[in-house]
Amino acid sequence: MAAVILDNVTRRFGSTVAVDQLSLEVTDQELLVLLGPSGCGKSTTLRMIAGLEEIDEGTISIDGKSVNNLAPRDRDISMVFQNYALYPHMTVQQNISFPLRMRRVGRDQIQRRVQEAAEILGILELLDRKPSQLSGGQQQRVALGRAMVRDPAVFLLDEPLSNLDMQLRSTMRQEILDLHRRLQVTMIHVTHDQVEAMTLGDRVAIMHEGRLQQLGTPEDVYDRPANRFVAGFLGNPPMNFLSPDSTLTANLPQLARLPGEVEIGFRPEQVKVSRFQGGSKSDLKTPEDVDALTFSCQLVSIQQLGAESLVTLQAGEQQFIMRTGQRQLPDPDSSLVVSIPTRSVHRFSSVTGERLGMISDAPGNQADSP
Repeated sequence: MAAVILDNVTRRFGSTVAVDQLSLEVTDQELLVLLGPSGCGKSTTLRMIAGLEEIDEGTISIDGKSVNNLAPRDRDISMVFQNYALYPHMTVQQNISFPLRMRRVGRDQIQRRVQEAAEILGILELLDRKPSQLSGGQQQRVALGRAMVRDPAVFLLDEPLSNLDMQLRSTMRQEILDLHRRLQVTMIHVTHDQVEAMTLGDRVAIMHEGRLQQLGTPEDVYDRPANRFVAGFLGNPPMNFLSPDSTLTANLPQLARLPGEVEIGFRPEQVKVSRFQGGSKSDLKTPEDVDALTFSCQLVSIQQLGAESLVTLQAGEQQFIMRTGQRQLPDPDSSLVVSIPTRSVHRFSSVTGERLGMISDAPGNQADSP
């Protein structure tokens, strides 16, 4: 198995910088997810690791050796593509065995490896079928099997689940996790789907406009985003932000003490109802004290999601989202009081976007680690 190291890697297309001085280390047997919006450079990064894309600057190493000048077939990697890239005229068995036949591996060894891969992926009964006779999930398993039989040092997966429906994606996510645990191989998985990234990755590398924004565990990047982009990209719905010059900010003592160039952010699930119109208490009993931002707002709309609801609220000129499992909510245009614990409210520089810590560790508030 092998670690993958990118050292100041840059890729340009004319005047456009697709990947900008990217430095990243994927440890041996890690499942790292490259996450970001379309055009952020994540697939280009994967293709450079695979040798399918040239490198303009920097070095890529696999297992301690530079692979800059090696052809894809010499890098000891296997790649699974978004469109599966199966040969339509070949059977499943022929598709899976193709890379072994190209390397002139013995017939008995090919048979053994294909059988092992098919058994692991649950497709033994499909070996004689053609790709056109398979569902999307079955085709994806065949593509994974073809990558497995090479016994590579590194698996590269380029948005392999994007063509599947939601229920099948969930099933395949678990199968990829099971496969990673079973094979104990280094995997790099590219996706724009944050649910996929957060459920699969040992660590998540978030990219934007060709640059690495943050690298950390799923918990780290969600709970302690490095900057406003990461905070606003992760979460469904994403983090709420309040501008430093809003009326609401000026009227809350914990926020009035902040410098004018500081913006605050909080997750929708951190907003709790304290009181409904007329002073009646809600069932959530959120404490209204110095450790919470507590203020009045108007209920604008409710989106029912089954077990939860997304509630749009307005306070002054600011709108924000509350995510709640509370069943009994007032009608739109009703007034209510909400509270947000200060330990859950982030501070961001409105100039650079950098995260500065939590409200609770700001000057004049109770100290807490960021």
